[in-house]
Amino acid sequence: MSRDFKGSCHCGNIGFTLHWPEDTATIPVRACGCELCTKHGAVWTSNPAGSFQLHIADQTKAAPYRFGTKTADFHVCLSCGVIPIVTCEMEGRQYAVLNIKTFNDVDPSTFISAPTDFEGETVDDRLARRQRNWTPQSERKPF
Repeated sequence: MSRDFKGSCHCGNIGFTLHWPEDTATIPVRACGCELCTKHGAVWTSNPAGSFQLHIADQTKAAPYRFGTKTADFHVCLSCGVIPIVTCEMEGRQYAVLNIKTFNDVDPSTFISAPTDFEGETVDDRLARRQRNWTPQSERKPF
């Protein structure tokens, strides 16, 4: 049985639905060691077999932030400052990782930490890893 997780920034301006196709008791998560993710305390998950939908209520109160290799958009809510989702476009399709700390009504014991280390990746290696591991955008209409 599949599960749908909903989440958002603190004020609800940036929201998402993550469709998790497998019935699983645990969800793997990873804490990126980059300075931005460390300072925000973000912890991420994705499922390449799943899908996501992104909803931004007021586009004027949301901004993509790029740094480092400038290959991913960190969606920052300009009202509350939370980053609930990061997207990257590859071969004409959006992929995402979702910040588990922005999930609504999920038991924290659902999440299992997985080690990560992305230091030394080339841009091509980074994009290939994202395409393999990140969640693709749903073909369905946004919620």
